[in-house]
Amino acid sequence: MHIHILGICGTFMGGLAAIAREAGHQVTGCDANVYPPMSDQLRALGIGLTEGWSPDQLATKPDLFVIGNVVTRGNPLMEAILDAGLPYTSGPQWLADHVLAGRHVLAVAGTHGKTTTTSMLAWMLECAGLQPGFLVGGVPLNFGISARLGQGRCFVIEADEYDTAFFDKRSKFVHYRPRTAVLNNLEYDHADIFPDLAAIETQFHHLVRTVPSTGRLVVNSREEALARVLARGCWSEVQRFGPRKEEPGALRSRGEPHAFDVLRGSLKVGRVDWTQLGEHNQLNALAAIGAAEHVGVSPEAAAAALGSFQNVRRRLELRGEAGGVKVYDDFAHHPTAMRTTVNGLRRKVGLARILAVFEPRTNTMKQGAMKALLPWALEEADLSFCLQGNYGWDAAEALAPMGRQAMVADSVDKLAAQIVREAKPGDHVLVMSNGGFGGIHDKLLQALAP
Repeated sequence: MHIHILGICGTFMGGLAAIAREAGHQVTGCDANVYPPMSDQLRALGIGLTEGWSPDQLATKPDLFVIGNVVTRGNPLMEAILDAGLPYTSGPQWLADHVLAGRHVLAVAGTHGKTTTTSMLAWMLECAGLQPGFLVGGVPLNFGISARLGQGRCFVIEADEYDTAFFDKRSKFVHYRPRTAVLNNLEYDHADIFPDLAAIETQFHHLVRTVPSTGRLVVNSREEALARVLARGCWSEVQRFGPRKEEPGALRSRGEPHAFDVLRGSLKVGRVDWTQLGEHNQLNALAAIGAAEHVGVSPEAAAAALGSFQNVRRRLELRGEAGGVKVYDDFAHHPTAMRTTVNGLRRKVGLARILAVFEPRTNTMKQGAMKALLPWALEEADLSFCLQGNYGWDAAEALAPMGRQAMVADSVDKLAAQIVREAKPGDHVLVMSNGGFGGIHDKLLQALAP
């Protein structure tokens, strides 16, 4: 089959392209901007890329067009496909029909930690010899690739609640029909498509409805929103994790996030000694352990596998050190994730100064839906720096409760100059964004170099 993918350079669609090529399909694609590293990865796989949305691409005569959710009505190529009555489908639907059908799908859903937990789970199954397929919204360092078809019956997938396509407004994850589903946490997000938290809970309820009675839901005990989701109906086995005190049958931890016992009730079933930081990763580990158990990997073996887990790129990733200042890159963009990331670094560096740098880049943040939470998200940092864009709200006003601990600039260069003026040897600069942030990491390292 020849498929032509619209929006191929996104993480999900790029991963789908790689899997389709591995499965023997002819794959081509296009995007508004075709640039490294995704363009290099795809071309190395023999995937032909076109920049832009020219209707001339119909001349390639694919068997099917696979449409990414970046494509909207009015897109010239999409309009040409519709006018010609040519066959098209969404990325999640194509994946469900051609890759996931007949496999044991393990889906990881939640507002935070999806990429990391999916990577942990895939690594546990790999260490157990199950040769899983996977599709992750990042690059797990243990594998060096974001997606593969896999040789075993298991397929691990990051299950996003964002909508599927302009013609299918359901969440992506309802297409995957998992037999094992992790419900890691649930907060309000995606203000551009969801009016409130209740609307997202409804989508999670739809996911729960697709899990068979012989399936397993791995559910965070601490989350009231997830309790409401299950109260609307649950037809599968439930493995809970993360209670703050003993709960019959639930998986919980005893010890510090970097070294802890895994308990089921009062019984020790595993031990995790690893390099990861923060209570959030401790909870992610418990979730992955509970999911791996459902495909026959014991908690003891799953916990042991985490000793060699290397996480994902852009998760407190040290980009370099210059002038005695360390510069980190992290994907955090939701206030809760930002707070968790700052806390994780604080645990690592102790009393050393943390300079938190962020841009409100997501649609949710640009709309100002969570601007009031920013001082809370950043309170463990010593200084904070925010890029003011065309958001429709004033970052300086939102950060005013932080007083002189917060600074704002309207360009990346000005922001970098502010940070360089304030930074001292021994400081840790934490850059948080789900985008490239104008190359601020390299700008800082160059400017800080003696």
